[in-house]
Amino acid sequence: MRISRRTHLWTVGVMALASWVAGTAWAQAVSPAPAKAWPERPVQLLIPYPPGGSADLLARPLATRLQERWGQTVVLDYKPGAGGTVASQALARAKPDGHTLIMVLAAHAINASLYPKLPYDTRKDFAPVSLVANLPMVVAGSASLQARTLPELVAAAKAAPGKLTFGSAGNGNTGHLAAEYFSSMAGIKMTHVPYKGSAGVVNAMLAGDIDLTFDSISTSMPQIRAGRMRALAVTGDKRSELAPEVPTMQEAGVPGFVINGWYAILAPAGTPAALVERVGRDIAAVVAQPEMKAQMAAGGYEPVGSSPVELATHIDAEITRWSRVVKDSGARVE
Repeated sequence: MRISRRTHLWTVGVMALASWVAGTAWAQAVSPAPAKAWPERPVQLLIPYPPGGSADLLARPLATRLQERWGQTVVLDYKPGAGGTVASQALARAKPDGHTLIMVLAAHAINASLYPKLPYDTRKDFAPVSLVANLPMVVAGSASLQARTLPELVAAAKAAPGKLTFGSAGNGNTGHLAAEYFSSMAGIKMTHVPYKGSAGVVNAMLAGDIDLTFDSISTSMPQIRAGRMRALAVTGDKRSELAPEVPTMQEAGVPGFVINGWYAILAPAGTPAALVERVGRDIAAVVAQPEMKAQMAAGGYEPVGSSPVELATHIDAEITRWSRVVKDSGARVE
């Protein structure tokens, strides 16, 4: 039986279509389902300290801009306690799907050696995402302090070891250890007076109960501008735009002294690397926005927006540096 050319072509076409349909069905059956879009729901950003602090002041504008970028709400979840370890423990136990993050401060690196036993491993239980910003500290003297400059302060401390007092928001916090680090480098001895939070330090300074403190420049400047406290030096590697008239510690006679408070975003360990990279890029893009940079600068923050690898290197170096300071100072929290 002869088959017409038209019939032959029709048969070939039907067979090709059937083969394509079968192949598609097989591919759908054996291929993994496409990855779900992220974020699928609101993103929780843990804050290790109460509202109103320097972390909160930075996290709020960051969260607002990330919401616009992600199309999902970024919820600030405040979990204060134990120098930030309460919130860090919560993150370490969170599902590593990118929907729970944390903003940590320099205390995160300090706690690795300050606490004899943490409920997590600082190096292994977190995925570094991005270093958001640095925030220099200021050495602030009380209005009654006779020393008007850092060299005068050092001279007074050497003349009467242990007489000068400095306050901090708690044993082992960044302000305490920064002052101990300064004492070691300057070859002086001062007496530490710990308080329960920064409010207690400020009140003690205003009352003249203590001589000086190392505090974040964003929270101290209002008192300094009002003449109730005196700025002796800033701890960054350059002068602060908030107080360009105040010298750095290095300019004031303590070479090599550079300490910044810092603010970084972490995810739980096990979060997919591609997602960590994506969140890091988004944070860096937000931090680079002119409006965001201006807002951060107004509070004394120095925008960074690093990669995950850069943040991992930074945290490792900070853990190493602060472990030496903790050991030398004898600070310990049970």
